Amino acid sequence: MIVRLMGEGQWRVDDSLRAHLEELDLATAKAVEAGDQAALHASLEALASAVRENGEELDHEHLVPSDSIVPPVDLTLEEARELLHGDGLVPDIP
Repeated sequence: MIVRLMGEGQWRVDDSLRAHLEELDLATAKAVEAGDQAALHASLEALASAVRENGEELDHEHLVPSDSIVPPVDLTLEEARELLHGDGLVPDIP
């Protein structure tokens, strides 16, 4: 699966990481629901770190469609509320 970290680039991540990413995505949604900026920041950082640590960064010259997009870690609660899609903040995690 291809994951885009907004402002950084794309990573190829093994499908075995999907469940963990979904858990982290749920944590971002809960942080937004609770109005907890610190928890939102922490969960987005954990999500981005999981992708960086477990994925292979793709060449910036060759863009491919992303299966999922992770917002930047400095996202505000207001911005997060605007981005919420369905059950989570991160769109398209199938």
